[in-house]
Amino acid sequence: MTKRTVWLVGMMGAGKSVVGKALASELGLPFVDVDQEIEARAGMGIPQIFAERGEDAFRKLEAETIQGLSNRTQVVALGGGAASQPGMADYLEAHGTLVYLRAQIGTLLARIGDARTRPMLHRMSRADRRARIEELMRERAPHYERAAITVDTDRASAIEVAKQIASQLG
Repeated sequence: MTKRTVWLVGMMGAGKSVVGKALASELGLPFVDVDQEIEARAGMGIPQIFAERGEDAFRKLEAETIQGLSNRTQVVALGGGAASQPGMADYLEAHGTLVYLRAQIGTLLARIGDARTRPMLHRMSRADRRARIEELMRERAPHYERAAITVDTDRASAIEVAKQIASQLG
């Protein structure tokens, strides 16, 4: 079993939160969702943080939250953009095991739905959401692909993905 933080990275809709809960259960570790931690710290939801304070303020809160979680043995689901922030992938690798949950564009779109709770996609047409997700994937993929473990989540249940990750963690 791992003695370090397991950081789950990937695009929104890849399954980080649901797989994270299943993996934490599988490993007997605590689970933390960084987005929920940020909302608790800020006293407001992420869409409201983006609307009132902007993305830069959100990213600052995100980095502070991640740094506060980095010295524990646990499973942490990160926001989709966390690993692509300057220096963050290096930080995550130095403080745990990076696991990339990968999914196809069609899967992500289906899971995201109307994107009401996704500030980067909210109020976009389906075609615009698709284009934006494709753009974000191109930007973020090099950071995600640094992960020690990559698991495709398109056709597997959260429990199946969690078992795959647990077996690779050793």
